[in-house]
Amino acid sequence: MSRPAGLSLRVQDAGAGAICDDILAALPHWFGFPASAAAYVESAERGPTVVATLEGRDCGILTLLPHTPYAAEIVVMGVVPELHYAGIGHALLEEAEAWLAERDMEYLQVKTLSPRSADEGYAATRAFYFDCGFRPLEEMPELWGADQPASRMIKIVSPPS
Repeated sequence: MSRPAGLSLRVQDAGAGAICDDILAALPHWFGFPASAAAYVESAERGPTVVATLEGRDCGILTLLPHTPYAAEIVVMGVVPELHYAGIGHALLEEAEAWLAERDMEYLQVKTLSPRSADEGYAATRAFYFDCGFRPLEEMPELWGADQPASRMIKIVSPPS
C-alpha cells in the first residue's frame, strides 16, 4: 500500500505518552476503557513508539514492548479515524519492523479482540494484521474477561535488507 505524500515517521525511544493519549481519544470505539487507555499511554511514555506525522499533525502511533532479545509485542496501535485506509497503519508497521530487524528481533506479536466477538471494527483490525503477515496463534477467552475474548497473532520479522 502506498503512503500518503508528506507522511513522516519517527521512532521515539520514550516520551510519546501525550501523543498516544491524543490519538486514542479520537478512537473511543477501540480504546474507550479509561484504565486500558491509561495503560497504553504509560506504555508509549516508557517504551519505543513509532509516530506518524502528516501535514504537521501526529496522526498515528504504534508502541512496542520487547519481551526477549528475539520477540516483541505491539502494545497499542492507532490511526486517527479520518485517515483510516490511507496506508498509515502499514507505514507504522513497516517502520516498527525495521526497528526490530535492526536489533535482530525475529518475532512480533499483537493481541486483539477475538473473532468470537462479532465486532465489525475488530474484524477489520484482524484483517489488517492478517494482510500484514500476522497469523492467529492462540485464543485467550479470559484474558480481558469473558465478554472480550482475546486473540494473539504473530508474525516473523524479515531481516534487514
